[in-house]
Amino acid sequence: MPLAEVRGIHINYEVIGEGGAWVSLSPGSRRPYDELVPIARALAAEGHRVLLHDRRNCGASDVAIEGEESEYEIWADDLHALLQHLGARSAFVGGSSAGCRLAILFALRHPEAAKGLLLWRVTGGHTAAERLAETYYGQFIEAARRGGMAAVCDTEHFRERIEARPENRARLIAMRPEEFIRVMSHWKDYFTRGADQPVIGASEADLRSIRAPVLLVPGNDVIHTPVTAEAVARLFPRNEVHHVVAQGRGPGGGLLEDWDRAEWKAAEGELARLFGDFIRRVEAAPAETAGAG
Repeated sequence: MPLAEVRGIHINYEVIGEGGAWVSLSPGSRRPYDELVPIARALAAEGHRVLLHDRRNCGASDVAIEGEESEYEIWADDLHALLQHLGARSAFVGGSSAGCRLAILFALRHPEAAKGLLLWRVTGGHTAAERLAETYYGQFIEAARRGGMAAVCDTEHFRERIEARPENRARLIAMRPEEFIRVMSHWKDYFTRGADQPVIGASEADLRSIRAPVLLVPGNDVIHTPVTAEAVARLFPRNEVHHVVAQGRGPGGGLLEDWDRAEWKAAEGELARLFGDFIRRVEAAPAETAGAG
């Protein structure tokens, strides 16, 4: 896959489709983009161009533990620069979980470039903030304190980043552990402060300010609750909500403790259909009317 140099780092990306509206989709957690290829191909078959990319510190892109902003703000600016690099002035931007947060930050930081948002498995609340802050940051801070950058390189996540892009080992080893811990702690603090926000990383006022139309598909586990998704959707001026997966499948009909990947894999066809229909309607409608709901 091609690499693009944007904002001083190399981003691994793929464009599926040759014409039509630009669409950018990002996965959850820090996973590579591969899982989104089936949805991207379905949208490309309908005449759209879909950009998939590995965010910095993910997949086969560069590791870059740096910057004074949150990791999600950095990701949003990277995506904007990558779209510009490819000649895309605007796009429908979407994602699942972490990719959803990226899409929202993109719309807040680059409103002129966000034609619409495609959001699924929205994250919010104290349970999500506490668990995910440890997964994304806490474990690596502890590794650096325990054994320096060699121990960080030996964690499962960064070991995979080195296997995918060997140059990443040199980048990590060159860092002072104190600086790595400082940046990771800064990103962790930003994340945990989001526990009281409607969605981690965005306030009520932020969400109300987004003018782009939004399609939202709620999750059904304790990290991505339907209640969170529906509350967030009501704050977007132009929104529509679609329940694609069962809302409760845990003990007694409650929420799942973790997301069911097979369930969401089975829902890919319906997600692609919803996204394609939404894009067509937004493209065909006059400005400020499409997607209202």
